[in-house]
Amino acid sequence: MSRHKIAILVGSLRKDSINRKIARSICAMEKERLDCLIVELGDLPLYNQEYDGSLDEPESYRRFRDEIAAADGVLFVTPEYNRGMPGVLKNAIDVGSRPYGHSVWNRKPAAIVSASPGGIGGFGANHQVRQSAVFLNMPVMQHPEAYLGRVGDDSFGKDGLLADGPLKDLVRSIAEAFADWVTLIEKSK
Repeated sequence: MSRHKIAILVGSLRKDSINRKIARSICAMEKERLDCLIVELGDLPLYNQEYDGSLDEPESYRRFRDEIAAADGVLFVTPEYNRGMPGVLKNAIDVGSRPYGHSVWNRKPAAIVSASPGGIGGFGANHQVRQSAVFLNMPVMQHPEAYLGRVGDDSFGKDGLLADGPLKDLVRSIAEAFADWVTLIEKSK
């Protein structure tokens, strides 16, 4: 059984966000096949092309790019803000794509999970991330799609992981499919 290093980008900066809890749950469910690292985004200054190739480039840019480059795959787990992806996530995507010709995203298998207390489960954010991933040449898992609606603090146990029930079962199927997806893409390289 293949084991893969997975970089997880959580679109919420809040320590106890439901999306961070979903990310941790996915890692716990597939810990035999996925070695997960939640890559922190909050310390990334806004992308500025003037930093490209500059000695003044922020250290956090280098740290972020190195963590993504070392990963076999990328899992995006995000809320939706105003029908779109959070700015912190878009900024991270931009930082990783530069300088031009040196994108750390190229050919990294990816999956996108969006979760929200609302009914449509972050559909808009999910598709904005998907658009960026397609441009960045990331093969994105197509099925199962993961728009998790009506997720709240009561969806999790005291350990911060998903509680038993239909949501946990759905997320387990997503986690298994993603592990299979990364294996498939890695074999095709």
